[in-house]
Amino acid sequence: ARDGSGIDLSLAARYVASCQNLDGGYGSCPGAESHAGQIFCCVGALSILGRLDLVDADLLCWWLAERQCDSGGLNGRPEKQADVCYSWWVLSSLSILGKVDWIDRKALQKFILSAQDKEDGGIADRPNDMPDVYHTFFGMAGLSLLGYFEDIGLPQGEV
Repeated sequence: ARDGSGIDLSLAARYVASCQNLDGGYGSCPGAESHAGQIFCCVGALSILGRLDLVDADLLCWWLAERQCDSGGLNGRPEKQADVCYSWWVLSSLSILGKVDWIDRKALQKFILSAQDKEDGGIADRPNDMPDVYHTFFGMAGLSLLGYFEDIGLPQGEV
């Protein structure tokens, strides 16, 4: 609503859509570098607004699939190392757009599992680094999107 009584949803959707770059990704504002975290925010917002029609899904999903590194992990932008947290940032967008199968699920699962510290159980950003709660959460979120917990027979909501 332009009278100040509420949010103008159409204008908000247009703003978010204007953050899409020629490479298919989204930046934090129009013209900013494409980044997987910003992509999740933009795709999530457009999904909430019911405006996924504004997304060039094939181009975006190609960009997201290209984030998979030789290690099996995902990075947030080109030429960066794989990081467990991007298993959430990338997969969540692919999931919203119905394209999780565009990445090598088994290779990503192996990458995430290899980043878990065998002594304390936490998950690090990558194998052999120090675990932290941030990457533990995003690693588990990524495994969830991959269907890992169902695959091992864990009933929903139980650990």
